[in-house]
Parts: sequence; C-alpha cells; structure tokens
Amino acid sequence: MGISSRMGEKLCESPSRPQKRKLVVLGGAAAMRPRRLPEPPPPPPPPGFSGVPDILDGAIRRALVVGNGFAGAENQCIGLVRALGLADRHSVQRVTRPRGGINEWLHWIPVSLHKKIKYVVKRVWGDSRFRTTFESNKVMPLSAEKSGLMNVLEADPKQIAVMARESFEKEGPLLVIASGRDTIPIASTIRRLAPENVFVIQIQHPRSRLDRFDLVITPRHDYYPQTAHAREQIPWFLRRWITPRDHPDSHVILTVGALHQADSATLRSAAFTWHDELAYLPKPLLVVNVGGPTSKCPYGADLVKELIIKLQNVLWSCGSLRLSFSRRTPVKVSEMFVREFRANSKVHIWDGEGSNPHMGHLAWADAFVVTADSVSMLSEVCSTGKPVYVAGAERCKWKFADFQNSLQERGAVRAFTGKEDISETWSYPPLNDIAESATQVHEALAKRGWRICT
Repeated sequence: MGISSRMGEKLCESPSRPQKRKLVVLGGAAAMRPRRLPEPPPPPPPPGFSGVPDILDGAIRRALVVGNGFAGAENQCIGLVRALGLADRHSVQRVTRPRGGINEWLHWIPVSLHKKIKYVVKRVWGDSRFRTTFESNKVMPLSAEKSGLMNVLEADPKQIAVMARESFEKEGPLLVIASGRDTIPIASTIRRLAPENVFVIQIQHPRSRLDRFDLVITPRHDYYPQTAHAREQIPWFLRRWITPRDHPDSHVILTVGALHQADSATLRSAAFTWHDELAYLPKPLLVVNVGGPTSKCPYGADLVKELIIKLQNVLWSCGSLRLSFSRRTPVKVSEMFVREFRANSKVHIWDGEGSNPHMGHLAWADAFVVTADSVSMLSEVCSTGKPVYVAGAERCKWKFADFQNSLQERGAVRAFTGKEDISETWSYPPLNDIAESATQVHEALAKRGWRICT
C-alpha cells in the first residue's frame, strides 16, 4: 500500500480529529507541498518616515551662523535659526574687521585687504605707535564678554567647506546663515567650495551676483533704488552704479523689516522672566527706545530736546515710563535724558548694568516710542501689534524713508507729536517676517529634496 493510501486511511479512521488546513494532499509524493496562506500586510510607516535614514534623506540637523560682530546683523541670523527649530544645534563663527582709530576710514574696503593693511602698518610702525595711531579705545560694536561669545572662532570658508564635505554622510547637509557686508565673501566661498553639502542663506542684500547664494533674505526697501521716485533723486550719470539693478527673482525672500529674535515663544518666556519687575508697574507702561544718529537718519541735540519735551507732555497719561538706550546712543544724548528724568518717580532709566530688559519691555509694554534710526528696533516693536510712535521719521532719507512710509501705510506706526493719550490704544496686523521667512526657507529646501530635522 502506498504512502498516500495509508495516509488516506488514517485520515478516514479519525474523522473527529481536527484537520490541518495548511496541508492539502492531492496524491503522489511529489505533490505533497504545503500551500502557504497570505502573510498579513506590514504595519504602516510612522508619519514622516521616508524609508531611508534621515542622513540619507537630506535631513538638516545643524546650522552655522557667520556673523560680523554687530548685534543687529547677528540677531537676524539667530532669529532665523530659532524659527527653523535649530536653536540648540547651531554654532557661531565671525568675520572680524580691525576697528577704532583710522580703521573707521577703511571699513569700505574688503575685510581681507583691510587686515593686510593693518599687518603691514603694524610691521612698519611697531606695536606702540601702531596702537596710538591705527587703533583707539573705542568701544567695539558687540562686546564679546557681555554676549558670552569670548571664544567665537574666526570664520575660515575653506575649513568650513572641508568640514561640510567630510561630515556630510554622517551628519547630513550644513545650513549656513550669514548677515552683513563683511560676511558676503565668506558665505559665497563656502557655497562655491561645497555646493552639494551646504545650503547658504545670505541675510541683507549682497548688491550683486545673487546666484552665489541659495537664498537671499532682504527688506523690500533695499529695492527702493529701482522705484521711479528714487531714480528722480539720482543724477543720470550715477544711475548705473546704484544697486541693486536687477529685480528680485525666485530665490529672494522679501520682508517688511529686519529679522530678529522677538518671536512669540521668546516674548512668552520674557514675560515670565520679567514678571516680578514689570507686571505690577502702574499702567499704561510706555517704553522709550533711543538709538543713535546715522548718515541716513541724522539727528542731534535739537531732536533730543524736542523728544524730551514731548515725553514730558504725555507723562500725565502714563502710569510708568521705562527708558533704554542702544549701543549707538551718543553719551551726550543719554546724559540729556538722564538729567531731565532721573528725579521723576514715574520714569525708570536702564543704565546698562545687569540683565538687559529689552525683551521684557517688548512683552509687558502697552505702547512704544522709538527713534527712527533703527530698522531692527522698529521691526521688533512692530511685531508685537501694540501702538508704536516714531520720533524723527521725517529726517530719514533714501530707502530708510521708504521703510518708514511702509510702516505708516500698514498702520503699524504713527508720528510722535507729544499730544497723545497713551491710555488710548490701537492695533494693526503685527509684522511676521521671521515666521514667513522660515516658511519660505522650508519650501526652498524641499525643492532641493532637503528638510529641517527638528
């Protein structure tokens, strides 16, 4: 009796025994192969999973800020880093230019040439004469000691490019964010040397050859020279030298003002930090931010006296007033304010000692008075949606006058007349440049097949 017959008999003798469904006997030894049931489908991948490791999927996990030592420029880079979710995964390197003394007359030449001139003069004159003539004890733009950046490296584009290439497979692409004229050759060289390994964003208009960068972020008023009104102010023989000459293309992100760090998360944190000092002050709280004169927004003692009189006129409507100065505020200007207001119990003047209350002021103020010279200060206060009064806007010229006009057209600012009742409030759509810029950065990265890994 064959194997199949005996197996058939045994199956028939035990009808009550459970049958194995996976084995079907069709007869013959060669036909005794199991028929496998279909496997269950695999579980779906988690959201955002592309099937390959993050590093191979163009995930950006790190950023490098290339700064120039000026708070206004570096804050824009760090603000964008924060908005992109890389606040805890970025490093800072700087382009340092000799400063003080005769160096201030050389700040228009390329920084590399400037350093060579300094080296030659120092070798020829010697240290003591060099320090007396070529340098001075002038305060640096950004105190390394106060900013906690004592050990910031000098930005070397070749070393950065080598690092980006060698660490690409292990750590993924490197996001490079730079701001300021002196950083332009550094950022563009990094991209030229490692185009497949970096994504380079230049903040503030580089004036020419925008294709050296992956993205350029700049205020709309940088394109003011292209307007009919601006061209009327330029002699015809100079027009070819005025930049930018080309209209913004698809890799230029236009903003209303400057980028900054005063986003909603920062202001919530500042509100908590400064609660005990500012929350219980009599309301309304008026914060006054005083900058310093510039070539395009000049002012002197006459504007300061006018501003002091106007502040005295509105004090009746204030519960309290907090006054702060910037690094650019001339000493004689700050002394004039101190002399007039130090005896007033409603007024508190920050003397520069201790923690800077600026973010706390942005969080807790009910209204602001700001001098017109600083695009950064105005951009920050106009991102709060609170009333902003501007002093000296009528003195601004060229593209800075255009910036003031754009804020007035949005309803974000009003001229400070000294006749205001600070308790009366008004509102407008807050500037949202930082979040809008971050969104467009994400879109540009996606076109390249890259993304921010947060």
